[in-house]
Amino acid sequence: MTVSSRSYELAGKRVWVAGHRGMVGSALVRRLEREGCEILTVTRTEVDLRRQAEVEDWVNAARPHAVFLAAATVGGILANDTRPAEFIYDNLVIETNIVHAAWTARVEKLLFLGSSCIYPKLAPQPMREDALLTGPLEPTNQWYAVAKIAGIKLAEAYRRQYGADFISAMPTNLYGPGDNFELKGSHVVPALIAKTHAAKESGAKEVEVWGTGKPRREFLYVDDLADALVFLMRQYSGAEHVNVGTGSDVTIRELAELVRKVVGFEGGFRFDSSKPDGTPRKLLDVSKLAQLGWAARTPLEEGLRLSYRWFLDHQAEARGWGAR
Repeated sequence: MTVSSRSYELAGKRVWVAGHRGMVGSALVRRLEREGCEILTVTRTEVDLRRQAEVEDWVNAARPHAVFLAAATVGGILANDTRPAEFIYDNLVIETNIVHAAWTARVEKLLFLGSSCIYPKLAPQPMREDALLTGPLEPTNQWYAVAKIAGIKLAEAYRRQYGADFISAMPTNLYGPGDNFELKGSHVVPALIAKTHAAKESGAKEVEVWGTGKPRREFLYVDDLADALVFLMRQYSGAEHVNVGTGSDVTIRELAELVRKVVGFEGGFRFDSSKPDGTPRKLLDVSKLAQLGWAARTPLEEGLRLSYRWFLDHQAEARGWGAR
């Protein structure tokens, strides 16, 4: 396997983090503070990223050299399944507006952030980058997945037609500071932390978990992702997207046990098999990223402890943390 590399320095550049208030965006801002660049941000009250004219006007005025496209509408199985129109519309228009504005303003480099849900539900494990578009998607999050696939192809198209240095990265399941712990919209890690903490506080004897507990998932601490994205922005230039993960996975039941240990909950778990499991297994093949020279550093249990500590310190905002 060959990978395309081209050095790009961030020092002294104006770098726009689109989606800076979300979990990934805030981690990127923390990481970029070490790069000697000027970090550009804009709030949703200042610019609605779903409005093309507003995005283009702001980009033309701010003139960023580089863009991290981390803005998105995100959520877990329940949110994806009950708000499909929001998930496909918001993500399609946000990525389209930002990518096109970046090209018209002659941005030097853009990194589009995708999601591992772009891969087929039954893709061979671990999932390689070339598994994209080789089979049906997981039905519960197909709307979000289609939008993210479109974003990858958008970056590819602008690279092919205009020579734009636009790249894409596909992270695995994320968790960490700034996560959304509100149960109606959260992913599995923050949902387990919030529910297990509530059970501990109330003295409950068990916590309900959706599904059988058998699906296997890979989890990446968000500050590790931010480090990988900065690494790719500086070192990678190619049309094909790059998987970002740890290269290892656990069952949801094993994850629940780790959360119980971290939270200090002495009760048990009740797995509701009437609820959907989602994809049986999601593990990324990260050999391409490893060949470039990057690997994750934060073990799962350590990352869960850091996440729980953040949750305890920010409980009020954690339950309503914004997605973009």
